[in-house]
Amino acid sequence: MAVAAVIVTYFSEEVIDACLEAISRVNIMSSAASQITPIVVDNASTDGTVERVREHAGVRLIANRQNLGFAAAANQGSRAAEDADLVLLLNPDACLLDSVDPLMEACQQHGLAAGKLVGTNGSVEAGFSVRRLPTPAALLFELLGINRLWPSNPVNRRYRALDLNLDQPGPVEQPAGAFLMVRRDVWEKLDGLDERFYPVWFEDVDFCRRALDAGYRIEYVPSVAARHRGGHSVGQVGEGNRALYWCVSLLKYSRKYFRPVAFRGICLGVVAGSIPRMFLGLMAARSLSPLNSCLKIMRYGGACFLRPALAEKTATINP
Repeated sequence: MAVAAVIVTYFSEEVIDACLEAISRVNIMSSAASQITPIVVDNASTDGTVERVREHAGVRLIANRQNLGFAAAANQGSRAAEDADLVLLLNPDACLLDSVDPLMEACQQHGLAAGKLVGTNGSVEAGFSVRRLPTPAALLFELLGINRLWPSNPVNRRYRALDLNLDQPGPVEQPAGAFLMVRRDVWEKLDGLDERFYPVWFEDVDFCRRALDAGYRIEYVPSVAARHRGGHSVGQVGEGNRALYWCVSLLKYSRKYFRPVAFRGICLGVVAGSIPRMFLGLMAARSLSPLNSCLKIMRYGGACFLRPALAEKTATINP
């Protein structure tokens, strides 16, 4: 059973060695039938990421000349691994700790499977490793900062699956795309990740939702863990642009799955949530630099409210 680990890198020089070395260690402890072939797709990094990858034997490298976004790069990697029966999406800041044999068995049976993500301190990343699919209320609570001010509220507890025992296996709705295995036929039937979510965010949420809607089961397998540093690639993007990209992808997802009334409510939430973020950013930066991105978010949210189809376009607004 051939497994390809598709690893999308973006200024990942600091973490990619540990990720690839962990795969080598897992291959040593695994059977010959469950060896992992790493496929690294680099999105135009200008640090030493590509050079680092080339130092590792047995790694297939695709070096893009421009940043195609996470979804497009992951689809590239999957196409390059056309001989693999299973595709493992793995973040460059995630290091495998166990043999993936149990993950493979679950994936073969159900179509998709996810392992457990643990932080650098060894504790499970509750609230991130596994979530439930977002509802309009959950996204509004995020946009308006309610989940930050009151993290134990029932909407947030349900969304972040804080009521689940993450040491127990079972079906889940939305594991993180940082550590997700997909059977080849499932990947092809769903046509991979939706590249309209550019450059990042909500492409994995959308993929999980489409998989569940198609009748597949996503099995959580906590016996297979990966140590996850977290926030590595998105940390290379400026804070203002992170908020911009997140809001744009959130609106694309909302337009795709929610009723018009709920979508317009989320548009208003994007606008309203940007106001306190703008003032907090101005006070923290003690400059006008956060003003530009917040105004762009507000304009985009307002434009989507008036013309909902705007959120369906592939291209995002420029940062």
